Order: sequence, then C-alpha cells, then structure tokens
Amino acid sequence: MALTNPATLSSKSLCGNNTHSLSVPTSQSHQPTFSPFLATKKRLVHPISAAAAADGGKAPVVAEKPPKAAVAAPKPSSGKWSVESWKTKKALQLPEYPDQNELNTVLNTIESFPPIVFAGEARHLEEKIAEAAMGNAFLLQGGDCAESFKEFSANNIRDTFRVMLQMGVVLMFGGQMNVVKVGRMAGQFAKPRSAPVEEKNGVTLPAYRGDNINGEAFDLQSRTPDPQRLIRAYCQSAATLNLLRSFATGGYAAMQRVTQWNLDFAEHSEQGDRYQELAHRVDEALGFMSAAGLTVDHPIMRTTEFWTSHECLHLPYEQSLTREDSTSGLFYDCSAHMLWCGERTRQLDGAHVEFLKGISNPIGVKVSNKMDPKDLVNLIEILNPNNKPGRITIIARMGAENMRVKLPHLIRAIRQAGQIVTWVCDPMHGNTIKAPCGLKTRPFDAILV
Repeated sequence: MALTNPATLSSKSLCGNNTHSLSVPTSQSHQPTFSPFLATKKRLVHPISAAAAADGGKAPVVAEKPPKAAVAAPKPSSGKWSVESWKTKKALQLPEYPDQNELNTVLNTIESFPPIVFAGEARHLEEKIAEAAMGNAFLLQGGDCAESFKEFSANNIRDTFRVMLQMGVVLMFGGQMNVVKVGRMAGQFAKPRSAPVEEKNGVTLPAYRGDNINGEAFDLQSRTPDPQRLIRAYCQSAATLNLLRSFATGGYAAMQRVTQWNLDFAEHSEQGDRYQELAHRVDEALGFMSAAGLTVDHPIMRTTEFWTSHECLHLPYEQSLTREDSTSGLFYDCSAHMLWCGERTRQLDGAHVEFLKGISNPIGVKVSNKMDPKDLVNLIEILNPNNKPGRITIIARMGAENMRVKLPHLIRAIRQAGQIVTWVCDPMHGNTIKAPCGLKTRPFDAILV
C-alpha cells in the first residue's frame, strides 16, 4: 500500500494539514450527477472480436524486430486545443501497435461506449480537493501500482475498498476533518517504462506496459501490443466502479461496520493494538452520536463518497472516452474522476500535458527529486492558468532521503508564484527496496518519515 502525506498551499499561506495517499482502490460514492454528454464527433462503429485473455490474445502480427518506444509523429498545430491537439506534440510512452487499422476500430468502438464517470462527479471531486487545498480537508489517495486482469475479483475490490475506509475513519477521527477518498482503481492499468524493451537470456522483447496493452509472460505473442485489451480494460473499469458504487452507497460503508472490521495482518502487534484502541474510541463517539439521535439509519452514517483516478498514459484511449459536457460546454475525460501526469510524461511541450490542459477533471502531477522548481511553476501555469483551487494536486514521490532536501524548494517556488495547489506525498514510489526473496517492498520507517 502507498501512504501519501499531502500538505496544502495557498498564495499567501502554507497550511500544515497532511494528507496520506494509500495504494488502495477507491470508487466514487456520492450520488452521481448524471449530466448528458455530446460526443466530440460521430464515427462509424465496427464490430469487434472478444477481448483478449489476461496472458494471451489472438495471434498478433509482429515485425521481425521488437517495436521501439512509440513516439507519435507530430502533426501541424493550429494552436487551439481540441481532443486531438495532443497529436501535434511529441508523445512518449505510447505502445507501437502492429495493426493500426485494428487499433482505430477498437478506439471507435470505445468512443461509442457510455462514459465510465460523469462530468458532475468530477466537478464535485474538484470542489472537495479545493477544500483540502485550503486546509479544511484531508486527501487520501491509494490503490494498486497497476491493476491486472487475472486479479480482477469482487473480493479483491472489496478488500482494498475496506482498507481505504478504515484509513479514512482513522484519519477523520484523528484530524477532526473530512477525508476525501480517491482510489487508484477502475482504470489504473498502464505502466510507464524506463526502456521500451526487456532482455532475458539473450532474447529481447517489448517491455510489459500493463494488461491493457500487452501480457506479462515473456514471449512474443504476449508482449506484442493488442488493441483488444483496451476493450477488456474498459469493461473491467466499468464493472469495478459499479461494485465500488454499490459498496459506498449500499450500507457496506456504514460507519459502525468500518470500526468493527478486524485487521488480521496487524493482530498481536504494536500497530494492531494502537488501531484497536483508536477503533474503541471511535465506537464510543458513535455511541454518543446515536444517543443524540444520529443513528445508523441516517444517510450520512451509511454512505461515503469515493472517487477513482489513474495515470493519463494511453492517450488514444483517454481521447476515446473524452466527452463534451452539455451543461457546461467543457470537456471531461470520462475514464476517471481524476487523472495524473507521470514523471516520464510531464514535458512542458509534450503530448500528455497538451491533452491534460484541455480537460476539466482534477489533475495530479507526479514530481520527483529531479523536478526543477521553475519547471514545476511553468507546468502548473499551463495546466491551471486561472489558478482554480482543486484543479491541481502535486504528488511528491522522491523518497525519505530526498523529501526534506528537495521538497521545500518546490513548495517555496509554488508559494512565491501564488499558485494554489494541494500537496500529496507518495512514500511508496520512492522508498522501494528489494527484499532477500527478490520482491519489492518499502521500509515502514521510511514511509512514516
């Protein structure tokens, strides 16, 4: 799990409240605002075949050499933003599909599908994040590093959702403020790669880029990007969010239930004892509230708000789910409530920044110790020229050693520029070590620093 510690910043003051981002899934649990959408343009929809299996797919057409890192060829730019204007910029981290016609057919089909989320939901999340930016709420973001097809199950979704709720209750009780719960779920498939290929025993194949693009098995068929996987990713995202909505509004998230869940992995430990003590105190507070008339039947005690987020990486897929909101005329990427720009795709003149600047979803920006303070200020200016609270969340992922040294310079630059952002600390993607068994893990002390 990933723990995140966001502080908030305004143009005149730096608020001291923290927000933790935990790698756990989330859904949006407030009643959705169903605003109609107008497709950007009507396309011919072609029939498609069944989605590829988790580790396979249909036999792909592959060149003799493995695909190189795909960089979309820029087209002439008119200077005005559109859902396709990102194609005029250099696009990194995109897969190279052997059959472009099949990819276009799949994208046309996804464009004809219903949106996964709605504009009103994204606007509501932006309002909640704005409260965190002003120090009046606590932003909790978490989920898996990347979702997979083979681990897709109701139990896994439930368990991650449950941990997020437990963390939310602890943070809300301890901080005495609202906790905004945003999950890396229902769309977090794609993985940025440091190299376009992977070599084992003298064999070189395309790098694994996530289940929505190719398979993890080290063979040519699995590693060849398959457009049909995008269909399966869409279906899994929609099904995941549907279940999360049910959990959030159907009574599963009732406050009394959350405090009674047991953390089996923390039993007979100092941390487990501390949690049980806190849960006991919460129970006492709930008992007082019930005696005062705020019973378990009250909606505020039975439901919770829950939103989804993922990295905006696969731009063709994101474009196919972008809609113009008929109530505002603004464009929203309806694949998730919140999207973020990763460390490897935040170039000021890049395709990903071009796409993100035109959509109205809340936007996250991942920053490491490599981020130049001036570049960060310029990036925020591009993404949020109106300095709207709640629009931008800066997610620091630089590890315990760099946090105290590098982060203050970034905060100072943003503060001097008068930019309003919400600060989040991701202590997972920066404190990674390899255990003796070979698995990646993180020292708990480094997470808490």
